[in-house]
Amino acid sequence: MEPTLKQFRAFVAVAETGQFTRAAERLGLSQSAVSTLIGQLETNLGLRLFDRHTRLLRLTQAGTEALAVARQAVGDLDRLVENARELNDFSRGRVTIASGTLQAALTLPRLIKGFHLRYPNIDVSMHDVPERVVIEMVKSGAADLGLGTVSERDSEVVGTELLTDAFLVVMRPEHPLAQRSALRWQDLAEETLIGPQRGNPIRERLEAEMARIGMELKLHRSLQVALPLTIIGMVEAGLGVAVMTSTVKPLAHSVGLVTIMPSEPVIARKISLIQRSDNSLAPACRLFREFVQRAIQTSPRGLSA
Repeated sequence: MEPTLKQFRAFVAVAETGQFTRAAERLGLSQSAVSTLIGQLETNLGLRLFDRHTRLLRLTQAGTEALAVARQAVGDLDRLVENARELNDFSRGRVTIASGTLQAALTLPRLIKGFHLRYPNIDVSMHDVPERVVIEMVKSGAADLGLGTVSERDSEVVGTELLTDAFLVVMRPEHPLAQRSALRWQDLAEETLIGPQRGNPIRERLEAEMARIGMELKLHRSLQVALPLTIIGMVEAGLGVAVMTSTVKPLAHSVGLVTIMPSEPVIARKISLIQRSDNSLAPACRLFREFVQRAIQTSPRGLSA
């Protein structure tokens, strides 16, 4: 038979105390039970571990060599159990989340702060990256979670939906469209449009919805960029108007721009916490995911609160 950790524990206790009686007290077992475990271990190893005399118990040479291995085996198990206990008690842990730059700037900081106040021993690291990189980081394991849009066609990741993020038009206040009380998507047909480069999930979502209603919004070839902040800067400079999502509203309004949500129809994307579909989250990551869900559900203004 194979040696067991219970036998190793008994062996270490006897070796360290020098007596079966004291070892039994340490382990909470009877002296006979400890003696039986040592006998089983010697049989399983095919080695004599102790030289036994009337009042003297000494490790044999084989026992001395085996003790180092037994101590390491018992110590490794104890550390494993302690680590598991700490993780499940949330006395420590780590969460890594990747997010598009707007969500990283305007949404996650307040959520991370709230989480840290409640669970100060769990470290949350954030990566602010272009939207298309979020999924790549989750798939590669560089991030435990992602915040963004997940394609229903992508079986490698799964999303926990938080809410919807509607598309709107961002423009300078003196732009003719800004004077309208209502806006249709058709009204943008002749406008110079600024937007994200191809491959961006937000752009893909918008183009799919436009195609569904029989429309096509053509972004100006030289006005396609990677970052939302750059888009805002280009609109503020008067280079054109932009189609973005409602997350951008606080930033757009802070630099004096106007946002209008076109109707017929209202178009939105789903914002989700994203994880690999084949990966079980660690306790700290599950806790963070649940915390974010509750925070969004209880915030009257959702992610933009």
